[in-house]
Amino acid sequence: MRSIALITFCMAAAVAASSQEPVSLDSCRRMALESNKQLMISRRAIEKAGYQKEEAFAAYLPAIDFAGGYSYNQKNISIFDSDQLLPTKSFDPATGKYEYNLVTNPATGKPLVVDGQPVPSTVALIPKDAMTFDVHNVFFGAITLTQPIYMGGKIVAMNRITRDAELLARSMHENEAENVIYAVDAAYWQVVSLKAKYDLATSYVALLDSLDRNVHLMFDEGVATRADVLSVDVKLNSAQVDLTKVENGLVLSRMALAQVCGLPVDVTFPLVDEGIDEVSLTAEVAKEYNMEEVYARRPDLEALRLGVEIAGHQKQVAMSSMLPNVALVGAYSFSNPNMFDGFKKRFGGAFSVGAMVTIPIWHWGGNYNKYRAAKVDETIMELKLADARSMVELQVRQASFKTSEAYKTYQTASANLESANENLRCANLAFREGVATTDNVLEAQTAWLKAHSEEIDAMIDVHLCNVYLSKCLGTLN
Repeated sequence: MRSIALITFCMAAAVAASSQEPVSLDSCRRMALESNKQLMISRRAIEKAGYQKEEAFAAYLPAIDFAGGYSYNQKNISIFDSDQLLPTKSFDPATGKYEYNLVTNPATGKPLVVDGQPVPSTVALIPKDAMTFDVHNVFFGAITLTQPIYMGGKIVAMNRITRDAELLARSMHENEAENVIYAVDAAYWQVVSLKAKYDLATSYVALLDSLDRNVHLMFDEGVATRADVLSVDVKLNSAQVDLTKVENGLVLSRMALAQVCGLPVDVTFPLVDEGIDEVSLTAEVAKEYNMEEVYARRPDLEALRLGVEIAGHQKQVAMSSMLPNVALVGAYSFSNPNMFDGFKKRFGGAFSVGAMVTIPIWHWGGNYNKYRAAKVDETIMELKLADARSMVELQVRQASFKTSEAYKTYQTASANLESANENLRCANLAFREGVATTDNVLEAQTAWLKAHSEEIDAMIDVHLCNVYLSKCLGTLN
């Protein structure tokens, strides 16, 4: 934000320093493109899409993770509930086998049985303490490595989605830049139009003021009537009111242009095209265009086309949920206490390597319906693209027609202005010769004012129609 404020301050200072030098349309466009907040947002969107593309590519590579923990246990683990007495065996040469050492009944010579169990003569003692393990404090951890082998095409599809998403962000940025340029042009030519009308209104007031002085002199000489004086006074007051309105509109339009250019609204600067008298009519407006080339140049259509591709890749992602996933897994696990060599209270670990396979079997149609929904989304995007293409064709034809009509209107307005100038000259001459009335001069001046105003409007309309046609054709730089 500090850098944005610095750029804005520098632009405002540069404009203020060169306030006597007219600013061109290209300079206004450049200032707007550098300071527009929406364009700054779209640039960040491009940056974000680039990071997401790198994130998707990382899914091709093995993932290494570490997990560890600590656990406190209230009690130790004991395999036995008490000391254990295990019977022993001795080798019997007569049978060639190991036989239990049992207590025999002296009377019968048979093993002594107590509670249905023979009584061993010797036993091996396993104390309970020997089989009790201290697990009050347990530390454990593992380092794992996972390498995807086949994920149902999900990784490939996600990489294509992020690639197209970055291109989509760039197309949206270009489209927003075109909108900014068009807004700058509209504000620029609005200022030019109002400045021309302000000069026209000033000239009209000067004409009426001169006529008003002449009529007052004629009234003093008894040549003009009181009605002539009042009619001219009314016209002069009305023209002064109109001049004030145009002046206010000019101030507001300059504020709007400064705001679009990213400058403080109180910064005023002259424009190169202020005072322009005519429009170049050297080129004819084309009647037909190669629409395929137009479609290829339009950033909004390119964004929709990329949206269709992204929807197709999302369909592949949905399909991957119905396909098996295969991955290689390696791990090094360790713990303290460890049980790799007895039960010792020190860190010990071991490596393990394996493969993991996940096969979806039955999800009650959930995955399939997800795929069908993605397929519908792709169809919707295709229909939107087709509809947008037809609308663009209509837009181009209408813009071409309006531009051609704007040229014709300007030519007609220029011819009318020449006639109005001549009519005003003749009326003024006749008035001085005394063969024309005040009303005749006022009518000629009104017609002159109307012709000038229509010529200005037609000239500005030519500029705006040219810009709009360029925007429709995708040739607006």
